[in-house]
Amino acid sequence: MTQPVAEDFWADLRLSTQARIGLGRAGDALPTSRVLEFKAAHAAARDAVHVPLDASTFAARVAEVGLGDPAVVSSRASTRSEYLRRPDLGRMPESLDEIVSEEADLGFVLADGLSPRALEEHGVGLLTALKEALSQYSIAPPVVATQARVALGDHIGLAMGVHTLVVIIGERPGLSVADSLGIYLTHLPKPGRSDADRNCISNIHPPDGQSYANAARVAALLISGARELGKSGVALKDTSAAEALEG
Repeated sequence: MTQPVAEDFWADLRLSTQARIGLGRAGDALPTSRVLEFKAAHAAARDAVHVPLDASTFAARVAEVGLGDPAVVSSRASTRSEYLRRPDLGRMPESLDEIVSEEADLGFVLADGLSPRALEEHGVGLLTALKEALSQYSIAPPVVATQARVALGDHIGLAMGVHTLVVIIGERPGLSVADSLGIYLTHLPKPGRSDADRNCISNIHPPDGQSYANAARVAALLISGARELGKSGVALKDTSAAEALEG
């Protein structure tokens, strides 16, 4: 009887995961093709972190979504190297003079975070889906933030005068995914908010990750809940998956 080939077995399992499984062996080492794949993935992750966002070009694309002309702000981290070495500077704004208070229900900040590539590839698509899912609310003109950490949004949200802030930010790249976005939702944003005051929706990078439409749907449910509860964070739970199973 012909024995099954191990490579064929692992190939079927790889269809359900982006993890590196069943890499094989060439003598006492990995096959050359697997080593090269790893190096390529590592290089892509490094590029995703270090290649800066073209803020002016990206802002022009954001304006086409129809939420108004975006302001562009930067954190106090003056370079990408400083941003990576000094997370504290990425949480503080250099200036908020470009932001006009709108007293709107919602505000969006599109931040480069640890993957400007993710924001460039998925930011406009996700913002468009959020606009459609949240059409019942008043929405302030968006803000594009560079060298930004999540907490920079607290300063921006307060300056915008919005009740709920949605930060769309590039997530830390890994060796499987270098272009993933996250959403961080904060109700009544102000400096001093902690991660316990936020809700996160992660792994947004279609077609392999979460879709724009599903992320927007969950965000809409969380925003509705935050407005009803008067707060976001650990007190606010996303129950959409459980409700879907019960249905």
